[in-house]
Amino acid sequence: MFSSLRNTRSIAARLVLLFTFASALLVASSLGIFYWLVVRHTFEEDNAALGDKVAALAEDVRQSGPAKALAAELQTARAGEDSPYWVRVIDSGGHVLAERSAMGDHLPANAFPPPTSPNSETAHPVNLRAGSALFSLTTAAIPTNGDHYVLQVAQDRTADDNFNRQTGLLFLVMLAASVAASALIARTTTKRGLRPLDQMSDAFQRIGPTRLDQRVGQVTWPRELQPLAAAFDQMLARLEESFTRLSRFSADLAHELRTPIANMLGEAQVALTRDRTAVEYREVIESSVAECERLSRITDNLLFLARAESAREQIKRAKFDGRAVIENVASFYQTIAEERQISVECQGEGEVDADPLLFTRAVSNLVDNAMRFTPAGGTITISITSQDDAAEVSVRDNGCGIPPEHVTRVFDRFYTADPSRNSGGAGLGLALVKSIADLHGGSAALQTELSRGTTVTVRFPTESSTAEKVSGSVDSDPRSPSS
Repeated sequence: MFSSLRNTRSIAARLVLLFTFASALLVASSLGIFYWLVVRHTFEEDNAALGDKVAALAEDVRQSGPAKALAAELQTARAGEDSPYWVRVIDSGGHVLAERSAMGDHLPANAFPPPTSPNSETAHPVNLRAGSALFSLTTAAIPTNGDHYVLQVAQDRTADDNFNRQTGLLFLVMLAASVAASALIARTTTKRGLRPLDQMSDAFQRIGPTRLDQRVGQVTWPRELQPLAAAFDQMLARLEESFTRLSRFSADLAHELRTPIANMLGEAQVALTRDRTAVEYREVIESSVAECERLSRITDNLLFLARAESAREQIKRAKFDGRAVIENVASFYQTIAEERQISVECQGEGEVDADPLLFTRAVSNLVDNAMRFTPAGGTITISITSQDDAAEVSVRDNGCGIPPEHVTRVFDRFYTADPSRNSGGAGLGLALVKSIADLHGGSAALQTELSRGTTVTVRFPTESSTAEKVSGSVDSDPRSPSS
């Protein structure tokens, strides 16, 4: 559950937390270092003052003896004046010679550190807390002629301790205030910084199936969001194109399927209006079979296009003689060409690196398409050329040509430049050719001139020259003869 909540946390919350944490860490580090420097400087100054005091008292004891040396200090204590120093002198026998009044009650002699050696002047200070007061204790050994004394000095550091504590509390308050201010600033800044995302979200929501022509644009967005806006606009353009093609394809498909179905239904209904002879029934059945064959060809071609686009399995490339293949295709259409008084010629030589069955199907579709629009006495020329990186096959006819306004759409499914001249075709031949070229990573191009004919050229690159091969797939063999 915690992981789920963490994963669904908003970007704004994450930015606020990160910014607040970074600010708190920076402020805490700065205040911590500053506090450490203040405390260290305070104690170093106190230690220096304590050392100077011990050195001065030790010199007075050597020169004047403990009584005279401590007279001033003891007089200060008796007068009730506030002095930060508590002093005690002990002889070599352990007897207290002089000390500040009440010092024994708060600071017993055994609380002080012993001198490290008889000749050492001052022991390292140690801290002792007596109630709410803080003392720094040190001891000095004072050698004299034939005897030595021990000087115990305590420095009252309660005021400095209180100052350090108040400074620490102040720093904590400053840290808490800084964290709160950082969170507020981070929230305000993040909210303002993420406002373009809300605006972009509103722009996205305005786009629907009927408004795919809308674009979010790139100029008005911050630099970080411009790639996202550009990618979204590109996606919308692809969706719009696909949606338009799908709508047009659905309409064309319904139209293509409606015609043969309407023909079969009409003939069957007419045949059932009265008794017919066996010959008449046979004519109706033959007409229905022809329409069914047309529906079957349309279905097969649509299945091939769908499987080619899904790209489920790799094509089976092989190197073969392209001239032999185009001659076989020409031979297959020779009978039909003779009936229509059309001449089919083959030109060129070349080796092709492609799937042989798909290559044959592409050439067959091109020849079949040329047959439909080549007048009697015309010529269809199948040419092949081969280079190091690709092979090209072209089919040229000397028919009526295609008007310029239709050239850009001739490779679309079900599209025919002039339906009245379709001669029973479904407008799928060139679409199949382009799909086969795409499967091989190649291309299909068309050149046409009114009243002089059309040339369609398909390029099949070699496998070694294709950096990223476009793979095609079919669940069952899509390589049946032409559409």
